[in-house]
Amino acid sequence: MFRANEAASRLMLRPKKRDITMPDVLSFLQAWTFDPLRVGAIAPSGEALANLITRDITPASAPVLELGPGTGVFTRALLGRGLKPEDLTLIEYGAEFAELLKTRFPTVRLLRMDAARLDRRHLGNNSTFGTVVSGLPLLSMPPKKVFAILAGAFGLMRPGSAFYQFTYGPRCPISRRILDRLGLKATCVGRAYLNIPPAAVYRIVRRKPPKFL
Repeated sequence: MFRANEAASRLMLRPKKRDITMPDVLSFLQAWTFDPLRVGAIAPSGEALANLITRDITPASAPVLELGPGTGVFTRALLGRGLKPEDLTLIEYGAEFAELLKTRFPTVRLLRMDAARLDRRHLGNNSTFGTVVSGLPLLSMPPKKVFAILAGAFGLMRPGSAFYQFTYGPRCPISRRILDRLGLKATCVGRAYLNIPPAAVYRIVRRKPPKFL
């Protein structure tokens, strides 16, 4: 009986084969070899992480801005949550990933640009988002760039919106100093232990102004 339970437990902990395909792994490995600081990982995120980072997102969260979609693992999960292709805007800097995304999601708006240059001039004067999902490797970026990404994203988000960021590190990838300067707070919403490597997801929102009696 013990052996049967042990085998079942190991099976539950084993990532599903369909989580990460070999072409996606090769794409990430090639991109990482060329520019490890920009990619930040040698393999794409798995289904467990995609489910966690999109867990609280519904069609009411639209439109959604996705930063650094890579091979589209989070994009696919967002569409699975009921969002329409026209509800998504993808920001991807890497040429190899941009071409792959065009093939996989031909009706989704895709902009090839640096996420540190987010503003209405590039995205359109009417661009206002209800949610941001980030697959960017913030831990490998200089603080100045992280600040620019967060400032640009929140400048495009409507009140009450949330910015979701994952990390492989043990704590929030955005420093307390940057959060304080932008008036933001970060909360860990969960950990995807089945991801390779395990990852945590943080929900970042604007701090509410203090109430005075």
